[in-house]
Amino acid sequence: MLGPEGLGGPAAGPLGGPQPAQAVTAEQLLFLEAWRAVDRAYVDKGFNGQPWFRIRETYLKKEPMEEREQTYAAIRKLLASLDDPFTRFLEPARLARLRGDTEKSEVTGVGVEVSLTEEPGGPSKSLLKVVSPTEGGPSERAGVRPGDVIAAVDGKPTRGISLYEASDLLQGPAGSSLTLTLQSPGKDGKLGAPRDVQLVREKVVFRPVSYATCSGVSPSAGVGAGKEGGGKVEYIRVTTFNNSTVDGVVAAMREGKAAGVDGLILDMRNNGGGSFPAGVQVAKLLLAGGDIVLISDSSGVRDIYSADKALSLDTTTPLSVWVNKGTGSASEVLAGALKDNGRGTIVGETTFGKGLIQTVVNLSDGSGLAVTVAKYQTPSGLDINKIGITPDIRISPEALAVGGDAVCRQLAEPAAPRIFG
Repeated sequence: MLGPEGLGGPAAGPLGGPQPAQAVTAEQLLFLEAWRAVDRAYVDKGFNGQPWFRIRETYLKKEPMEEREQTYAAIRKLLASLDDPFTRFLEPARLARLRGDTEKSEVTGVGVEVSLTEEPGGPSKSLLKVVSPTEGGPSERAGVRPGDVIAAVDGKPTRGISLYEASDLLQGPAGSSLTLTLQSPGKDGKLGAPRDVQLVREKVVFRPVSYATCSGVSPSAGVGAGKEGGGKVEYIRVTTFNNSTVDGVVAAMREGKAAGVDGLILDMRNNGGGSFPAGVQVAKLLLAGGDIVLISDSSGVRDIYSADKALSLDTTTPLSVWVNKGTGSASEVLAGALKDNGRGTIVGETTFGKGLIQTVVNLSDGSGLAVTVAKYQTPSGLDINKIGITPDIRISPEALAVGGDAVCRQLAEPAAPRIFG
């Protein structure tokens, strides 16, 4: 219920008695649903320094909400005031597509995961940034790399657009073409000159896990020293976390155990994340004990995910975890858990630094909100958002091969890079 200054409240009338109640319209009720969802769930209870209840009253009195599109515009404006690019409004069609996409193993587009940077001036100034190109997809083949900024799509500037507007631009019918205008960051962090890359959309299939057993591994890699014929490692590449990832990792680890490998490689380069529970489950396969991740909100730590020895599969074989700046979200949770528990050696470069958690709230008309509700922290308490996971061994991403056959060949070379601590 609204208070005395709100619609329908018992504020005094002209003769001192209560004035007649004003009906709350269906459109205003939908707006109130969205406001309450943010009020209850949003991670920042300061609401970006705004008087949240007063904003509710101001919008109800001053924002036009006579038809559905006006109501949607008011909700978008409300969310934009939070200055959080990850808290956003989802029209019914977008919400339905989002729920469908989480179950898909393929999508038609250019094979690239993107995120928005947080820039001074708020979401209207944000840049569309590549988190990771899909392995073998059109973007990767054309040389698109993690960290590239997509300045325009088919000449349309992308600064300030939402992730869902970006999805609309990047996805489309198989065989259709588009042009990305890209800017790559230099060593000083500044963006270079724009360059155009023409791509053709195709059906991109997600293979979450691939693996291979490498024999004849050089001692210079850090495992198998003194073994006749070289050591053995199981190379496991995880490109995303979804419903199939855990089964794939289990199969790979069992193959490695049967082969008697001396080490495991978990390659999460360009893995932008995906299912948080799947990332936690993979951690449980590798840890005998300890915490995996802490979940914190404005009140502090509210939940802790810990290892379960009953679910562990291999907690002792030396482990090398490969990451780069395309490693984000659930992948960073896993890398952080393995690092802080001393289970693995982190190899590569500092990860992306996306440590925010969103939940989707349904509204009564079929639309919804993606709301930032919490942050990840590694077991040591590190807030990884905008920071990422720092490697134990720094190696340029280009210095390590990709894919089972190529990795096996590289590790068999006498001067193979050291990847185990």
